[in-house]
Amino acid sequence: MSNLTILTEFLLMGFSDIRELQIMYSLLFLLIYLVTLIGNLLIVAATTLDRSLHTPMYFFLRNLSIVDACYISVTVPKASLNFLMNNMAISVAGCATQIFLVLFLSYVEFTLLTVMARDRYVAICQPLHYPMIMSSRVCMQMTLACLLTGLLYAGFQTGYTFRLPFCQSNVIHQFFCDIPSLLALSCAETFSNKISMAAFGLGVGIGCFTFITASYVRIFSTVLKFPVKEDQRKAFSTCIPHMIVVSVFLLSGLYVYLQPPSHSGYIKDLILSMVYSIVPPFLNPIIYSLRNKQIKNAVRIVMKRKPF
Repeated sequence: MSNLTILTEFLLMGFSDIRELQIMYSLLFLLIYLVTLIGNLLIVAATTLDRSLHTPMYFFLRNLSIVDACYISVTVPKASLNFLMNNMAISVAGCATQIFLVLFLSYVEFTLLTVMARDRYVAICQPLHYPMIMSSRVCMQMTLACLLTGLLYAGFQTGYTFRLPFCQSNVIHQFFCDIPSLLALSCAETFSNKISMAAFGLGVGIGCFTFITASYVRIFSTVLKFPVKEDQRKAFSTCIPHMIVVSVFLLSGLYVYLQPPSHSGYIKDLILSMVYSIVPPFLNPIIYSLRNKQIKNAVRIVMKRKPF
């Protein structure tokens, strides 16, 4: 241990060593990033400027869009620049910051999706009590709870990871820093880290997923009693995509974080990491907004506004 060298930087992995493909991946990542960022920022602007959208559902949607815009900004711009410059180096401090933000924002994203399921459950199953149960104060408290617990979770996991010495290599088999890849580089015992990560991941992930599933089971049972088929169709068209996004986000994230990383098959890990870090922020504006007439009308109004 006395001969260990203190690392000052890590090297991230790319999808290819061929220069032309690196440039193509850089442009593809940049395009996905810009589309996702613009889509989420349009939702934020529309739900902020249109007073008719100042309701709990759109309050949570606005917060989700802000989180999505930040979430994809943590990993994709850096990866795009790395591919373009053919320089995959990242400092230890930058890696720690990236891990903290990814954990924090993914936690807040998933807990917000859980809160949104709760909001839809109250709106459909307990409509008479909706204004009281989902008051502005309650909505703010739930959002703050997501943020504060997310800070504690991300801070603990990041600190617990970077207390370890890294001596196996400085090559991270991902396009951004994540805990499983870092644990593979440590020359110390990482069993407690893996247990902690699994306990938190399964506890939060399965707990939230169970709550969301139970909420939608009750929602579906209520919707099926609606006398008007059009009302049933609208409710199902909102609920089913939500469940799909939650399932993709949870299953891909748990797979990456709970399965030991395989250096021989790191391309598979890269693709799965893309699924949970890029797909949800990209799809959420489509699922929650483009299918919603109120949001589409508000976005059109925002886009038609003349700049001062």
